[in-house]
Amino acid sequence: MLGLALMACKHINVDFTYSPAAPRAGEPVYFANHSSSGEEWEWIFGSGATSTLKSPTYTYKQPGTYRVTLKVDKKSSRTATKEIIIYDTIPTFTCEETDFTIYTDYTFKAVVYNPYNYDVKYEWYLPTDPTEFIPPYCIITDTAMNMSTLHLYFTRPISEARIGLRVTLNGVLTDIEKRYDVSDRTTRSVLLRTEEGDYRQRIFGDRAEPAKKLAEPNALLNQEQDTTQRYNNYVFTIEDLSPIFPGIVGFHIASRKIYYRANGLWVAYLDGAHNVQIDSMACNAMTLDTKDNRIYWANEKGVWYMPFVGSENNKFITVPVQLNEMKNVTKIAADADPK
Repeated sequence: MLGLALMACKHINVDFTYSPAAPRAGEPVYFANHSSSGEEWEWIFGSGATSTLKSPTYTYKQPGTYRVTLKVDKKSSRTATKEIIIYDTIPTFTCEETDFTIYTDYTFKAVVYNPYNYDVKYEWYLPTDPTEFIPPYCIITDTAMNMSTLHLYFTRPISEARIGLRVTLNGVLTDIEKRYDVSDRTTRSVLLRTEEGDYRQRIFGDRAEPAKKLAEPNALLNQEQDTTQRYNNYVFTIEDLSPIFPGIVGFHIASRKIYYRANGLWVAYLDGAHNVQIDSMACNAMTLDTKDNRIYWANEKGVWYMPFVGSENNKFITVPVQLNEMKNVTKIAADADPK
C-alpha cells in the first residue's frame, strides 16, 4: 500500500519546446514534448485547434500571439503553458494542380500576407538555363508578368521546369522559385504529306505542336484518300456523287453530311440540299477527325481546321483556324498520337 501511495504522488515534469524559434503564418511549427512521463496528451494551440499526439506539428494561418497549453493524462495539475508569437507570413505562390502535363493550362497564385496594406509588387520570371532548348518550355497566357496570378502552359516534357516570383513588400524583396516535373500526354494528331516528306502535328485542343518530319512515309498517307467511302452500309464513289456535286474531286461523309473538294471546300447533305461553301480557295487535301469532330483541309496558304458544321441549313458561325503554313500538302489523315 505504501508503494502505491508513493507512485501516486510521484511528480511528473511537464514541459515542451517549439521550433522554429520565430515562426511565420503558414509555416509548420513543431512542438517537442519533454514531459518526464505520461500516456495521454492534450494540446491546445490557442487558435481553436487541438491535438492528442505526443509531439505534434501545427501551422498557424494568421500572425499573432497565441497561448499554447499541454495537458498530460487529462490532469489540470499536469499542464504547461507558453506564449508563441507568429510573425507575418513568408511570401510564396501556389498552384492547385499537382500533376503537370504539356499543353494544359495552369494558374499560379501569389500568397502574400499583407494586413497593413503595404505597397506590394509582383515580378514573375522564368529562370534561364544554358541547357534549355528554344522555344521556351512554357508560354504565358492571358496575364501580365506583374500581376498576382500567372497563367501558362508547358510546351514540352521537362524535368524540374522552373517558375520564379519576386515579391516586393514594403520595400523588402523575397524571391521564390519552385520546380515542376512536366510529363508528355497522348493526344490526337494530323498527318501531312508534302513533296519534302511526311509530317506529324500533334493537336491539344485549340493548340498544336509544330509539325515534325517523320523518318519514313506513314502508312495512313500511303492509302488512297477521299475518293471512296462506306457509309450506312453503302459504298460511295466520286462517280456516284458527280451528278449531284459537279466538279467533286474528293469527299468525306459524317453525320449525314458530305464535305467535299470542288473549286474550294463545301458542305452539303447527301441529296445535295443546303450546299454551302466553307473555303473558296482551291483545296488540295482534306480529312475528318470523327473523334474530335473536326475537319482539316489544305490550301495554298497552309492547313486549316474547324468543327463539324452542326446547323440544319449548313450555315456555320465558327471561323476557320489556321493550323500551320505548310505549302503543297497533298494528303491529310487524322490519327491517334503514338507518343
